[in-house]
Amino acid sequence: MLTTGLILILASLGLAQGIFLSIYLITLKNNHRKSNIFLGLFLLGLTIRIGKSVLNYYLPLENWQNNIGISGILFAAPSLWLYGITLFEKNKEITYTYYIHFTPFVLFLFLIPFIPRNGNFESFWNYGIVVFHLLFYLILSWSYLRKNSSNASDSIVKWYRNILIGSTLIWLHYVGNLFDFRMYYIRGPIFYSLLIYAFSYLFLNRHKFNLQKYDSSRLDKSSSRALFQSIKKLFEKEHVFLDDNITLKIVAEKLNVKAREISQAINENTQQNFYEFVNLYRIEKAEVLLKDVEYSNEKIATIAYESGFGNVTSFNIAFKKKTGYTPSAYRKR
Repeated sequence: MLTTGLILILASLGLAQGIFLSIYLITLKNNHRKSNIFLGLFLLGLTIRIGKSVLNYYLPLENWQNNIGISGILFAAPSLWLYGITLFEKNKEITYTYYIHFTPFVLFLFLIPFIPRNGNFESFWNYGIVVFHLLFYLILSWSYLRKNSSNASDSIVKWYRNILIGSTLIWLHYVGNLFDFRMYYIRGPIFYSLLIYAFSYLFLNRHKFNLQKYDSSRLDKSSSRALFQSIKKLFEKEHVFLDDNITLKIVAEKLNVKAREISQAINENTQQNFYEFVNLYRIEKAEVLLKDVEYSNEKIATIAYESGFGNVTSFNIAFKKKTGYTPSAYRKR
């Protein structure tokens, strides 16, 4: 009884979180409104479908209630594919031909009063539509990702890939229903709850969900990689990181590019900001000095300054974050 209650609470919290995120995305007004709406519709459709499974596991539902729950996947699946298109192609015009993909959902709603819910026909609607309809759009989405991944930033590619992986795992749970109804039926909602919490974490923390930060930039993926190699060469040959006053502007002037492009190249190729990238070189320099016998009697402050840090405090914090040791402990090792 206790386990049943915990499962219900976990699944219900996940569903509530899914509804909250869906509404937030659909109503969010920014430069990425189209992609936000499709992502919100995808999450809402999954939440409706998973919610039906939770309720049906604990309470007997009317036929029309079950059918409404099933209909969620019919607009979630094409929304997943359209989200990918609008995520990778921000200025893509979504014409009426794209919205034809929602026709099965509309037809299903009109046919709800006439759809029987018994025997083999029930299984067909419950599993057949969900499994094969979602599979079709998963294939379209994975294919789209494969074709367009070379033209988008790594952060966008990884984000959409993670969503597709989660969606594919949910699809596999539905396939499991075909073989063992009792074993897999409630696992789907539980897994979805865990998935939606992971999604929420990424949504709120990974770059503040700012996946399209450099949408207005003319720097494509190959140019970004080439510029990043130039930045690395500059750091390794001229040791500009040793200047404790180094800035994006100074590096940009040396390479004759815009400061924003320097930031973009570093962010897209290392998932670090400029100062994290600079500190990485400084810490590598500090490690060399701490191992050098000629510096064995030098103060930690001297090591910090000669590595490019402006003060000892920031040096200690950055060094321990990177190595797991304070500079003094590292030297003793």
